Amino acid sequence: MLPGGTGNADALRLDEAAVEIVKKHVEAGRPLGVICHGGWILTDADVLKGRTLTSFPSLKTDLRNAGATWVDEEVHVDEGLVSSRTPDDLPAFNAKIVEEFAEGKH
Repeated sequence: MLPGGTGNADALRLDEAAVEIVKKHVEAGRPLGVICHGGWILTDADVLKGRTLTSFPSLKTDLRNAGATWVDEEVHVDEGLVSSRTPDDLPAFNAKIVEEFAEGKH
């Protein structure tokens, strides 16, 4: 689970060890939840080519530039990558993340 918010997400993506952990986690097919600005670190981990996700709208260009397809949905799932736009989407995000974590590796 990656935190949202600009400060949290920005600090996390500047931590090389955190970026490497996220990269290995995604490459291993483990489920991952990102909300709001949480997807920023995925651009640094270079794991978005061919993936589809949603986020806070201001990340749309960054995610597309990293090779992702951006969608404006309450919650979106792409092979265990669960994404949502804002805290308003938390009920749908929480339900989907529980489901994906229960499924395990993808």
